[in-house]
This record gives sequence, structure tokens and C-alpha cells, in this order.
Amino acid sequence: MRSLFEFDELVRKDFAVVCGIDEAGRGPLAGDVYAAAVVFDKDVCIEEINDSKKLSEKKRELLYDEIISKARAYCIATASVEEIETINILNAAMLAMERAYNGIGINADIALIDGNRSPSLNCNTRTIIKGDATSASIAAASILAKVSRDRYMIELAEQYPQYCFDKHKGYGTKLHYEMLLKYGPSPVHRMSFLKKLFNDENK
Repeated sequence: MRSLFEFDELVRKDFAVVCGIDEAGRGPLAGDVYAAAVVFDKDVCIEEINDSKKLSEKKRELLYDEIISKARAYCIATASVEEIETINILNAAMLAMERAYNGIGINADIALIDGNRSPSLNCNTRTIIKGDATSASIAAASILAKVSRDRYMIELAEQYPQYCFDKHKGYGTKLHYEMLLKYGPSPVHRMSFLKKLFNDENK
């Protein structure tokens, strides 16, 4: 099986500077959406890098530090709950990706983007379905975005302990819905994601 780093090496035959971009947090009911952009130099290899969803939380934390130490450039960016509510979650995720790319401080020859939608960037772009299981640069971006967002949700849990954000990270779990029905939404909840819940409650 071809490794994720071998995939990026093939891309470098045509594009010298490759940037991987991914987001975290499109699905949750609360909190900002995160994105990260990562550029590795040729010949960098991190053995256990993979799609962040396939790694344990402990492994992601360890890889987070290694990615940051070995990346030529990286940036982690967000789009806020207010922006999600104003322009919708898809556009907010694209905005976070644009901010991450613009924050790396170098011009890539190509950006590899997880998924089937591309943000507006001033370089060549290629979307890759399941890109975080295909490209090392995208996988690295997925880890940075996921770890950063999880840490942010743990901080929110300290501000709003009644919602148990540290346990479900804002996703629509049974516990989260129970807390929403008990306490109502907080300022960090995405109200556009909760319309059905509260409409059903008011029937």
C-alpha cells in the first residue's frame, strides 16, 4: 500500500511546494469551525500520520507536536459561530480554510484540500475525497485542526460546564441533546443547527 507521504512525493513532481488543508467541526451543534494548512519539506516523514479520525486522542496529541516541529509552515484558523450563522457552515468552513492557507506565510504551488469543495486560494488547488487518508499533508492538517478544536471545546466546557463539552466536543450526542433540553442553548451554540430540536419541543 502506498504511504501518504509517497502520495505527496508524486504530487511534488509537478508542484514543488505542496500544502495540505483540512477542517474540523463542521458537524457539531456548538463552537467555531477550525481549519489547518500544513507544508512539509521534501523527505520529511512522520511514521504514524493518518486520518485524524482513525487515531486515538492520545496519539493525535503526540503527532500534533511532531507535525508542528517538522512542518516547514503551518497555520490553524477558525470561523466563528457568528460567521457560521451568517454565511452557513459550508461557507464558514471554506473561510476558515482560506484563513489557514493565507496564514502559512509562503506561497504553495498547489493546495490539496480534503473533500469535494475548494476554498478560493491564490494557488492551484486539488480536492481529494477522503484526502486525510490519502495525503500526508492533508492528514497532518486534519490532526492540527482536530486537536486544536478539541482543546477549544475543553476550554468552553470550563465556561459552560452544564453542557459537558469536554465529553462530546459539541457533537449531537444523547448527552448533549439532554443538556440542551434541560438548560436551553448557550451563546456558543449554532442556533441554525438546533431549529428542529426546539421546534419539536414547542409543538
